[in-house]
Amino acid sequence: MSNIYIEHNKTTKEYEAKTAGNSTPIATGLTQKEVEDKVKILFPHVKPDVERVKHTEKGVPGEWRKE
Repeated sequence: MSNIYIEHNKTTKEYEAKTAGNSTPIATGLTQKEVEDKVKILFPHVKPDVERVKHTEKGVPGEWRKE
């Protein structure tokens, strides 16, 4: 299984999980947590990369974190 990325879609205002190189979402939701939970159910052995959407002490928007 290739990497899975969870990112915010500014057009639809939803979060989407996509596999590397694929523009079609495999899961969508209103919150990052909702999409993370869906990915854990669909792919229990994969740790997705999650786009940061706010400033924290560990990172800023546009960076990625491992779930």
